[in-house]
Amino acid sequence: MKTLHLPILALALLCCSCQEPLSKVTDRVFSLAEAQYKAMDAKLSPNRMPVTFEDGKFKDGKLNGWTSGFFPGTLWLIYEYTGSPEVRAMAERQTSKLDSLVGMKTHHDIGFQINCSFGNAYRLTGDPAALEMMKAAAEKLSGRFNPVVGCTRSWDPGKRWNYPVIIDNMMNLELLAETSRLTGDGRFIEIAKTHANTTLKNHFRPDGSSFHVVSYDEETGAVLKKQTSQGFCDASAWSRGQAWGLYGYTMMFRETGDSTYLDQARKIADYILPLLPKDGIPEWDFNAPGTAHAMGMDAEGAPKPSVYLWKEGDPVLRDASAGAIIASALIELSTFTPGKEGKLYVRTAEKILRTLASPEYLAAEGENGNFLLKHGVTNLHGWSGVDIPLTYADYYFLEALLRYKALEK
Repeated sequence: MKTLHLPILALALLCCSCQEPLSKVTDRVFSLAEAQYKAMDAKLSPNRMPVTFEDGKFKDGKLNGWTSGFFPGTLWLIYEYTGSPEVRAMAERQTSKLDSLVGMKTHHDIGFQINCSFGNAYRLTGDPAALEMMKAAAEKLSGRFNPVVGCTRSWDPGKRWNYPVIIDNMMNLELLAETSRLTGDGRFIEIAKTHANTTLKNHFRPDGSSFHVVSYDEETGAVLKKQTSQGFCDASAWSRGQAWGLYGYTMMFRETGDSTYLDQARKIADYILPLLPKDGIPEWDFNAPGTAHAMGMDAEGAPKPSVYLWKEGDPVLRDASAGAIIASALIELSTFTPGKEGKLYVRTAEKILRTLASPEYLAAEGENGNFLLKHGVTNLHGWSGVDIPLTYADYYFLEALLRYKALEK
């Protein structure tokens, strides 16, 4: 019998045709999300928000915890996709629990807390009360801005840092930018631009990777230290930090039209993409021991072995949250980047989303503490929050799927 040899292109098309259409992937994920988050809502204690599921236990946190806005935000995303009145009612109820935040002593993550919850509420319903909350929160966040430094302060001063600014803070600028656009108050966007410009100058290395923490002298604005808190070492590229930067500068271009921010987002993408594993999900740090671009324990700012429990032969942990954030950012970045580069961003994002929607990362209904994604990492120093679900991983995963769906329209 004669053997048939299909052309390579035909084989590739055949392979693609075997893949589950991403529209079906999205249907499947949102159906699971609705079931999981209804179950999570039912067991959630009053005045608490979900954080993770660890050691077989569901863990929640206080309303002023930095992740508190992601649960109501995820409910709003589920409502956006499903149109379910029941989910909308849950989203409204969980969002209203955060009313008290603007009256508390707050931190820089009030941007995350309020924009994910009230920001989505306003976007989807036009409720003027939600916009008022955004304005109040933007005022709070603006109070952390120091014009001498040129940044909003992330954490409060302590023994280790005088005026610490972390790359994560790029995400909180979205509250300032959106509130400025929606209200016409130019103060907020000016603060956001100044922070983004200062961060671009001081956080990034020539190759497009970023430090996690830059500490400034609050009286002179001088840079005192460039270090890490959650990455492998001071000189390494903590993957979620790179994701925050990619997302933040893409967002800043969307909100300002300043090509400087688009150029920076593309530079960060150029750094990240070659380092992604074949399945698209990044290691928790691109330079952690065991990775292809590992730095040794003698690297600048490397942790002591006594607080870093990874050892030779252990698997290198992935971070689903970094993957979800990168996917969401790349999809938006593709809309500003024509040609082959933009198509590469979309293909990479699709690969990440398909992997996250596979049984390796996506939980079965009723498992994983009712979170969607498995395999997140918060901090490998001292083995804190390792290989667990993370509420923000779920949020950016669903956001990325919605953004991909919008590309198809």
